[in-house]
Amino acid sequence: MKLATLKNGTRDGRLVVVSADLSRCLGAGGAAPTLQAALDDWRAVEPELRALAETLERDASAGEPFGETKCASPLPRAYQWADGSAYVNHVELVRRARGAKMPESFWTDPLMYQGGSDSFLGPRDPIVMPTDEGWGIDMEGEVAVVTGDVPMGVTAEEARGLVRLVMLCNDVSLRGLIPGELAKGFGFFQSKPSSAFSPCAVTPDGLGGAWREGKLHLPLLVGLNGEPFGRADAGTDMTFDFGQLIAHAAKSRPLGAGTIIGSGTVSNRMEGGPGKPIAEGGVGYSCLAEIRMIETIEGGAPKTPFLRFGDAVSIEMTDADGRSIFGRIAQQVRRAG
Repeated sequence: MKLATLKNGTRDGRLVVVSADLSRCLGAGGAAPTLQAALDDWRAVEPELRALAETLERDASAGEPFGETKCASPLPRAYQWADGSAYVNHVELVRRARGAKMPESFWTDPLMYQGGSDSFLGPRDPIVMPTDEGWGIDMEGEVAVVTGDVPMGVTAEEARGLVRLVMLCNDVSLRGLIPGELAKGFGFFQSKPSSAFSPCAVTPDGLGGAWREGKLHLPLLVGLNGEPFGRADAGTDMTFDFGQLIAHAAKSRPLGAGTIIGSGTVSNRMEGGPGKPIAEGGVGYSCLAEIRMIETIEGGAPKTPFLRFGDAVSIEMTDADGRSIFGRIAQQVRRAG
């Protein structure tokens, strides 16, 4: 089952159920006006939403045309957004490039930060920056899940059963601001502006065999200015699955329904070492920082620039037949004003 939120002039938009081929949708107002309302009462609302999904698949004339450009983030705002770093290969590369040794605990204890969740970007909204390009604007292609209510102290196995929906994410980062913030010892804030999520959120069963063991085993297709930039497999080299990430977040507190947990930048190793660009036979990258780190490791300095005003980023995932599963995140970097 696929769900989306259409912009309607309100903060939380209008919940719709979307056909499997992303061509049509049915309003879900009779079951729940918003996705958060559905998540708050999931056990009662889910059967009604699934009935609407069945209607869309059974009757080709049902519903209205679905347009990704009309979408807000599935959750335009959320009670909680916690982003992990499940691909430790990515963390290792970033630290190597600046000559920092990675603690062994990074392989057994996930990294996670709590991000701003009050103003997510829609999948086609621009990335608007109020200054010049010196902040180091970067995209980060990720997978994210939306949970139901999660009790404190949940096990990883129990947590996997509490995943309600799966989405794609562009976790925008300002790399030039990160070092100064981390040096204060209090974590990210200004360096993590609003993130964007895919047009549709999909239930785990809607992903078929690609969703297993708390991971999504499909390539994440990242594009930059119309050219392929990354196609790393989200299920490969994922050190911590979503069950482990959720359990980590709930170690000392419960998580409310509608909590979003991110995977961190999807990253693959290649032949035991750092990845390669697609043009060189590799699977590319899901963020610019990673290729810059590899350039630094191999040549002493980065060559690839961060995003500039006018640059266009896309993030998508397709099934075995090449059909988009979540719809496409497609954003352009723009100057404010």
